[in-house]
Amino acid sequence: MVGRGWTQPGGRPHAETEALARAGTQAQGATAYVTLEPCSHHGQTPPCAGALVKAGIVRVVCALGDPDPRVDGGGFAALQAGGVAIETGMLEAEAAELNRGFLLRVNEGRPYVTLKLATTLDGKLATSSGESQWITGPEARAMAHALRASHDVAVVGSATVIADDPELTCRLPGLEDASPVRVVFDRRYRLPMSSKLVRTARQLPVWVVTAPEAPQRNDLAAMGVERVQCDGTIPGALVALAMRGVTRALVEGGAVIGAELLKSGLVDRVVWFHAGRMIGGDGVPAVLPLNGARLADAPMFRRLSVAEIGADMVSEWVPLAAHTTQ
Repeated sequence: MVGRGWTQPGGRPHAETEALARAGTQAQGATAYVTLEPCSHHGQTPPCAGALVKAGIVRVVCALGDPDPRVDGGGFAALQAGGVAIETGMLEAEAAELNRGFLLRVNEGRPYVTLKLATTLDGKLATSSGESQWITGPEARAMAHALRASHDVAVVGSATVIADDPELTCRLPGLEDASPVRVVFDRRYRLPMSSKLVRTARQLPVWVVTAPEAPQRNDLAAMGVERVQCDGTIPGALVALAMRGVTRALVEGGAVIGAELLKSGLVDRVVWFHAGRMIGGDGVPAVLPLNGARLADAPMFRRLSVAEIGADMVSEWVPLAAHTTQ
C-alpha cells in the first residue's frame, strides 16, 4: 500500500486526490481501491477520474457506482477512455451502508436520520416537572457526544432548547473540532436569545429551520444564527437540510419531532440509551402519540445490537422493512 486517502473536512480534496498525493510517483502502475465511483465533473477541483489517469493508475477496483447525475457512469467512462481497467461490485453492500446518507440525499432528497433517545426503562425522558439531567450516566453521555461527531448536523426542536438549553457540541477530548452543525426545527422562530446555541452561534454554526410565515428575527441574525426556510413540515425540513448537502442527521429531541419522523417513516436508525430508572405515567414520554389505533400500524424495528455502557444499556435498531438503496 503506497497511499491512503479520505475526503477531507469541507468536502475537498476528495479521497482519490488525497491518496494520490500521499503515493506520489509510486502511483504509477498501481491499482486504486475506491468505495464510490470517482467523480468526472469539474467543480471546486478537477475530476478524480482524470487525476487517476494522469497519475498512471492502471486498474481501479470500485465497490459502488455514483448515482449523482453529474457522475453516474461518467467516472467509469473517463477511466476506460484513459486505458484504466475497472472492476466493480466488490463489497458493494458494505460500501452502500457506508455511503447511506449520501445515497439517500441523491436518490430521495433527504439525509439519513438517526433518532437518539435517552430514557428510563419505562420510556420517559423527563419527570413531570421537566427534570432530565441526567437520566443516563457519564459513559452513555460520552457515547452520545461521539454520535454527534459522526453526523453532519445535530437536530432538536425549539421546545427542547427552551426546556434544556443544550449546546449540541462534541466535548470529547480530541474531537472538539468534530462538532456538527447545530440545527433547531423551529416553525415559529421562537429561539430564545439567551440560549447557549445563540450565544455560541459565531463559534459553531446554528441553523434554524422555520416556516415561511415565521417573523423576521434580526436579533438572531446579528448573533450569527442562520435561518433556513422550508414548507413548515418535518419532511420539508429534512429536504431543506439535504439541499444544503447534509447527508446524516442526528435527531436528539424532542417528542414532537420523534413522533412526526416515525409517522412519516423517516427514521433510518434508532440509538436508544436506557437507564435503570422508573419515572411513571406522569413523566414526559420520549415520543408523543402516533395516533395508531391498531398494533399493526405501529412502526416496527429490528435490533442490530445491545450493549452495557456504564450503568446503562444502549441498543441500536433499524426499521424492520427498511428500504434498500440501489
